[in-house]
Amino acid sequence: MASSATGGRSRNLILAAMIFAVAMTFIDQTIVSIAVPQIQRELGLSSTGVQWAVNAYLLALAALFAFGGRLADTVGHRKMVTLGVIIFAAASAMCGLTPKGSLAEAWIVFFRVVQGAGGAIMFPAALAIVVQTFALRERGRALALFFGIAGGLTAIGPLLGGFLTQWTWRAIFWVNIPVALIALALIFVSKPATEHRPARMDYRGLVLIAAGVALSVFGFQQSSIWGWRNPGTGLAIAAGAALLVVFYLVEMRTPSPLIQVSIFRIRPFLVENVVLGVAMLTFIPVFFFASEYAQISLAKTASQAGVFLLYFFIGFVIAAQIGGRMLDRRGAKLPVALGCALAAVGFWLWAGKVTGLSFGTQQWFIIMSGAGLGFMLGPASTDAVNRASRLSYGEATGITQTVRNYTASLGLAILGTILVTEMRSRLTTSLIAQGLPRARAQAEAALLAQSRGGAGGGGVGTIPHFYRLDFAYATRAVLYVMAGIMAVACLVALLGLRRGAQDDTVADGTDVGGAVASGRASAGAPSAGGRPPAG
Repeated sequence: MASSATGGRSRNLILAAMIFAVAMTFIDQTIVSIAVPQIQRELGLSSTGVQWAVNAYLLALAALFAFGGRLADTVGHRKMVTLGVIIFAAASAMCGLTPKGSLAEAWIVFFRVVQGAGGAIMFPAALAIVVQTFALRERGRALALFFGIAGGLTAIGPLLGGFLTQWTWRAIFWVNIPVALIALALIFVSKPATEHRPARMDYRGLVLIAAGVALSVFGFQQSSIWGWRNPGTGLAIAAGAALLVVFYLVEMRTPSPLIQVSIFRIRPFLVENVVLGVAMLTFIPVFFFASEYAQISLAKTASQAGVFLLYFFIGFVIAAQIGGRMLDRRGAKLPVALGCALAAVGFWLWAGKVTGLSFGTQQWFIIMSGAGLGFMLGPASTDAVNRASRLSYGEATGITQTVRNYTASLGLAILGTILVTEMRSRLTTSLIAQGLPRARAQAEAALLAQSRGGAGGGGVGTIPHFYRLDFAYATRAVLYVMAGIMAVACLVALLGLRRGAQDDTVADGTDVGGAVASGRASAGAPSAGGRPPAG
């Protein structure tokens, strides 16, 4: 299978091309987090506004990944990777050109959405190309390299971001352009050959999932401003959840659906997506909150905050390679369960040290947290995609990435609400202790909690000690919640996954392509054994 897909071309060159293609999406997840305080100050954004600048990207990814995966399978993976790279690079350039003033927030949020759309088109197609290029028994190692090297490039993000923000934060977006040019050149040289099948596009499903994802996350995001007593908060969350349920029911009855939901009948695929969904509540948010903690509580510069996050990736990249080899030899259960448990312990121990305001006491627990997520993310994603028919790799990737980015976006919104709420409570107490009347203290605390006090990177002398400490306590609350989340993911993996490496043709006693192929039959699509044209 792999040899025919590559047509004798170098599989390593194809892998390199796909790594550079997706590297932009990985770099963007961390490099923006480093620049958040500077972007917030220069553009005059509120705390919620700057969270939207981060979350709009994740929302677009979550809402459109299923569409991107389906599009890749029906139009051609190489075409979609190329188009996605071009869209992503163009949107990055426009983010870097964000004007100051009243237009700033709308401008940067809009083009972050366009960036997310480009990533959603690109990523499922790129991962599908890697999966089709390598045989099943080599796939764990190949995808460990895919996620590990991309993760390594992500690790460069904080360091590069810290350096670039000393010049201008706008350069953190412009850096994507040379990466895109390298990716396009490698795609042109390697010319990856993949299979696809033409089919109708389910635009009704696209509207339902996009609206459901956006509304549910919007409700959680706004809860820190509106409050939980405001009926708008509950209505937005409930409406979003209801639309997602409607989406599932509609997809069950659609001949050529956006997502072939019958794939969830494959038990390991379902379990891996639950594990990924739970774990991703922490994975992207940890960069955002750790960066702010380093620049506010520890009063580090942006470049020093980059070093702070680098420790996380030291653990992540090393463990990702070990986890991929464990997947090939022993199956997904061991690395996934071990990784979740390690991350839970790491977050818990890290939380216990953040209020000491000393980086030296935290570094090993930061590495441990990164290693835990490195162990489990690659194997869980690979094992989930392996369960699909090879003509549905793009769609399966689209599903897993939809789950990952939706829950990451939810995590940022929910944990952000926890941070702001805890920060507001701590600041109120601190301001009262300094002699302010309760009413005024509460008003000042609400303002400071939303603005983050304009702190970050200004040196210890420019940030009041009580503010630094209160933010550290708020961060501690977030990290304790993250530890609990990863403990839940560990429990799901232990109870839901089975031991042993996956067989080439059978998964959990079921034909891996059966659930998908049977759903395609009514739409006139070829079965897994068909030979549609290369794309």
